[in-house]
Amino acid sequence: MSPQTGSALEQSFVQVVKTVSPSVVQIESSSGLGSGVVFDRKGDIVTNAHVVQGHQSFTVTTASGAQSSGQLVGVDPSHDLAVVRIASTTVAPATFGDSDKLQVGDLVLALGSPYGLQGSVTQGLVSALHRDIPESRQVTLQGLIQTSAPINPGNSGGALVDLSGEVVGIPTLGASGGAGIGFGIPSTDVVRVANQLISQG
Repeated sequence: MSPQTGSALEQSFVQVVKTVSPSVVQIESSSGLGSGVVFDRKGDIVTNAHVVQGHQSFTVTTASGAQSSGQLVGVDPSHDLAVVRIASTTVAPATFGDSDKLQVGDLVLALGSPYGLQGSVTQGLVSALHRDIPESRQVTLQGLIQTSAPINPGNSGGALVDLSGEVVGIPTLGASGGAGIGFGIPSTDVVRVANQLISQG
């Protein structure tokens, strides 16, 4: 890779982070925290079901540091997805892309709050597609994106984005003991399930 190409790629990363980070929030309950992505201008935020499990209300912190109270709208454990709503409608929603267009080898960035470190960004590749991964004895998550971008506790529910700045997945888990092996829920599933939860809520 030439220096010029490397510099251009670096600038692309910087621009993607500037575009997406205002739409990524931290979600905190009485027992833990995770991340979320602003889904629409009504204050709906999509996150992982396991981030909000067992709770109805949350503290949501935006990238600017502003805090709002969040209420649970709905949960779909079979897809490990949930929607939380805040009263504020000033936070711009993310743009969701088409995960069906992803290819193995594509560069992606993961944005979230690993270990409570809000606004953290990691990078990696799309390592594989259509992975079926057991999340628990009861639930196997299907069709996941495998990525080499580090997915740590607190990243769950954040944004997996391509270099056009579109959300192509929601990070859900990292392989236990497996550095460089993480998984995300494809954006096509995220958009479909989130719309269902919002319409039912």
